[in-house]
Amino acid sequence: MIDIQFRAAVPADAESVLAFWRESAEGTSVSDDVAGVKQLLDRDPEALILAVDGERIVGSVIAGWDGWRASLYRLAVLPSYRRRGLSKALLKAAEERFASLGGRRVDAMVLEANERAHHVWTAAGYERQDQWRRWVKPVTG
Repeated sequence: MIDIQFRAAVPADAESVLAFWRESAEGTSVSDDVAGVKQLLDRDPEALILAVDGERIVGSVIAGWDGWRASLYRLAVLPSYRRRGLSKALLKAAEERFASLGGRRVDAMVLEANERAHHVWTAAGYERQDQWRRWVKPVTG
């Protein structure tokens, strides 16, 4: 029997989180490196919520809060742990975090090509907003 626990990531988790995302998440990000994960945790220590089975990361969601917007990223579940309610539980933990911080609406970044994820988000009560498009530009220092 598995015993899934939910906890905030700590900087020592950075390498394991990146390995988990390579196996479980769709796509990559410019910030997918140890420095990027640690910078997230330095800025907002409670933002990266992990589902763990013992020492193994089996799920994640980034619940980013900037004081005005509540944003979700990197909802992922290890393939062998899918269809057990982990996505729903991770989203509940993120939504509870946002509610406690005063968040009033949650935005989620979801890859257009990840149709399996569209079903998860819809089942969790999220609605796609076709009138919005994401605009991006890399920042170089």
